[in-house]
Amino acid sequence: MSRRKERNTKGKIISAAWRLFYEQGYEETTVEDIIEESGTSRGSFYHYFTGKDALLSTLSYLFDEKYEQLMEDLPPDMDRFEMLMYINGELFGMIERTVPLELLARMYATQLITKGEKHLLDRKRTYYRLLRQICAEGQERGELTTEVSVNELVKVYALCERALMYDWCICNGEYSLKAYSASMMPVLMSKYKNK
Repeated sequence: MSRRKERNTKGKIISAAWRLFYEQGYEETTVEDIIEESGTSRGSFYHYFTGKDALLSTLSYLFDEKYEQLMEDLPPDMDRFEMLMYINGELFGMIERTVPLELLARMYATQLITKGEKHLLDRKRTYYRLLRQICAEGQERGELTTEVSVNELVKVYALCERALMYDWCICNGEYSLKAYSASMMPVLMSKYKNK
């Protein structure tokens, strides 16, 4: 099986699972539901995942997929600081609309206790690659400070996003993640924007 087809099959399973988790709830969703919704086979499912619980660590895959979609539609002349704020708002809007709060919280909990791979921190993810690209372009264009490295800008941005999501989880989603982030991210990142 080619890498592209493999990635596509795995992506179908992940997308279908999270759609069902949101619509039906995690406990009510079965592996059979996921296989049917994804249009894949039982063999394909178990080739990628040991069971439904293994899908909890795939939320970062959905985030990466959303970032890839957003990057295709952004105007190339957009200010890079504004681009960071825009993609953050769009990602958080998607989270509010499609990711059950308890599963987001569970993902954070598993990332805290896992001894294995920490998906949220995997620097090879599309998320980090795109952030590095945006920040490097922002520095080249004079829109973002050059007083810190691109890697430091990306680290701070990712830290701010995780902090906002974590707070939203522990506050049990009592406010709009997207709206709160729209007011807070520019403040948290303002030090890095060139005037």
